[in-house]
Amino acid sequence: MKQGIHPDYHKVVFMDTTTGYKFLSGSTQTSAETVEWEDGNSYPLIRMEVTSDSHPFYTGRQKFTQADGVVDRFNKKYGFTNK
Repeated sequence: MKQGIHPDYHKVVFMDTTTGYKFLSGSTQTSAETVEWEDGNSYPLIRMEVTSDSHPFYTGRQKFTQADGVVDRFNKKYGFTNK
């Protein structure tokens, strides 16, 4: 691999600002803010608005607003009924 062209890859703590959930992962992102992790080391802290802990798809709180299919909506719009 060529030296000097790759970004610095290091461990970073990501925090969900909605739920407060934190996880340690590798990343090239940097931050001036740091946090002490469970292992006693200090890592850069990246705040995120949505993670798998708060996203409705992963938590099972997803709401389905449109239950009808395209054909059913067409039939309702133009007054067709299934006979």
